[in-house]
Amino acid sequence: MGLMRRLLFTTLFGASLLAGASAIAQKITPPSAELIALVRKAAADNTSFKDKYDAQVWLMTMSNRLAATIADPHKRLALLELIHAEATRAGVSPELVLSIINVESDFHRFAVSEAGAQGLMQIMPFWLKLSGQPNGNLFHEQTNLRLGCTILHYYLQKSHGDIREALQRYNGATVGIDYSDSVLKALSQTWRWD
Repeated sequence: MGLMRRLLFTTLFGASLLAGASAIAQKITPPSAELIALVRKAAADNTSFKDKYDAQVWLMTMSNRLAATIADPHKRLALLELIHAEATRAGVSPELVLSIINVESDFHRFAVSEAGAQGLMQIMPFWLKLSGQPNGNLFHEQTNLRLGCTILHYYLQKSHGDIREALQRYNGATVGIDYSDSVLKALSQTWRWD
């Protein structure tokens, strides 16, 4: 266990430790060649925190918020580190990713939607083949987060920063705003970082 994790575990263990969103399925729509290329490129990239103090504060804050859902502090910190790294690598807000996961799978890595979307960010299985990883596993947290964050970044760009539109695209919805409202509510009520 790294020094940062030991310090955070010690701090969190002494601190007071602080569910039920259903997985929302993505509809199957043909992805663009541009998005497929981005997902393929994401496979070898890696980014993490740039400042140790910021990492400690962010991880401690988010870990307290996630404690009611994931009791084990080691698992919680490992997942939060991975979410932050994959979101940062893709150029999206880690807090937005936390909100999407909260709504999509409620942090259950083995979640499967009625449409067949899998894992934390509810990725459709066809993405494994399109990403050049036909034998990949969407229940593997890093794989799921890498693909999900890359797809989210693409939709944010295509929506010119319109977060509601990007979230609707991520969900595969062409009408209504229920999904984006649910994610934005999770963001403002639980995962906001000021």
